[in-house]
Amino acid sequence: MKGKPVLRRCVTCRELLDRQQLWRVVRLQDGSLALDAGMGRSAYLCPRQDCLSEAKRRRKLQRALRCQVADSIYAALEGRLPSTSPSGAEAR
Repeated sequence: MKGKPVLRRCVTCRELLDRQQLWRVVRLQDGSLALDAGMGRSAYLCPRQDCLSEAKRRRKLQRALRCQVADSIYAALEGRLPSTSPSGAEAR
């Protein structure tokens, strides 16, 4: 028996989604950051390129987590994006 889905809001687009559809960035008690695991202050982000780019550009994760977010975190999240061809010209 499954209960109601747990909803969380993307820090960038503010869309309310099931938390299993979102990426979770956690500020751990020691001040370090982790992805998808651990206990601490969390921020959620849509797994889309535009949300990730906007979050980095406008420092949305820094504000939500109240700490600095290293470029390595953004790189790890970018690596999770589904790979697509950059332009339709290559498909010809």
